[in-house]
Amino acid sequence: MSEADEVQLRHVDLGRPAARSEATEGRGEARTEATARTEATARTEAIEERTGATLERTGAAEGRTEERTGAAEGRTEERTGATVERTGAAEGRTEERTGATLERTGAGAAARSIPSPDQFKLRRFFVLRPGTLNQAIKDVEALVDEKVDGSVHGIWLMAEVDHWNNEKERLVLITDNSLLVCKYDFVMFTCDQVQRVALNFVDRISHGAFSFPKRSLLQRGGEGVRVFWDRLREPSFTSRWNPFATDFPFITFTSHPVWNASDTFAQLCDVKNFREQLWDAAQKVHAVKPVPGKANGVLVLNQQIQIEAYVGLMSFLGNQNKLGYCMARGNIGF
Repeated sequence: MSEADEVQLRHVDLGRPAARSEATEGRGEARTEATARTEATARTEAIEERTGATLERTGAAEGRTEERTGAAEGRTEERTGATVERTGAAEGRTEERTGATLERTGAGAAARSIPSPDQFKLRRFFVLRPGTLNQAIKDVEALVDEKVDGSVHGIWLMAEVDHWNNEKERLVLITDNSLLVCKYDFVMFTCDQVQRVALNFVDRISHGAFSFPKRSLLQRGGEGVRVFWDRLREPSFTSRWNPFATDFPFITFTSHPVWNASDTFAQLCDVKNFREQLWDAAQKVHAVKPVPGKANGVLVLNQQIQIEAYVGLMSFLGNQNKLGYCMARGNIGF
């Protein structure tokens, strides 16, 4: 055999192992791909099974949740129905009570709307006419001198009782420095007279029931307040027996007859509140403007208010007919 043939044979032998290796590698790759596909398929199936089981569990849980929700809604509806029934019953009872209350209120209002003889008598006072009191207050406030009197603290509707037991309708003002007693005409809306008392001269305030001498034929109910501004000066004998004398060093007040007409007039005619505010204002003025030679401060005494009148025929007739008040008196006038 020649050398050329040997070389060719060698090349053939070397080529066969290479071909076998390529075939083997091809079969291995095919097997690997098939195995990978099989494993992937198995995993996918396992995942699908697990997913199915999970969905089944979720469905079961949702079913139980819906059942529980339905049962809870049923119980809630039952409770709501019971609550509505109770609310309806309560509203029914409330309406019945409200109806009964309205009936009682209507009956009470009807009873109050029926005027009594005393209310008819009160209507005769001009101060009770609508707008009359407001206009009177504006008129007397316009008379206050701010330089002398200062600002107004309060206004009261009072009845002045003179030394002969005569009643006179008055508007009383307490200011920073003064006590103003106004005689006001509630018919003509005019102020006929103003008496000004400096508060730093007020030295005593007494309050209590009224009293008369033992042999006096007069009597007076209720309580009053008397304001003194010169304790050293006593009324003269002539002044005591002069029914028109005005030089007394004191002034006496009591409640106006219309004090029970309404809550507003009850406050305007409150003698106790007037006394307290007068004492407070006088104390402040005494501290700021003391009077030389006079003791500072105001003495408050709870004692009977003495009226030295015995027969008092004029005061009896005048007080019985309310001649000191602005009233409607029919065709006679006042």
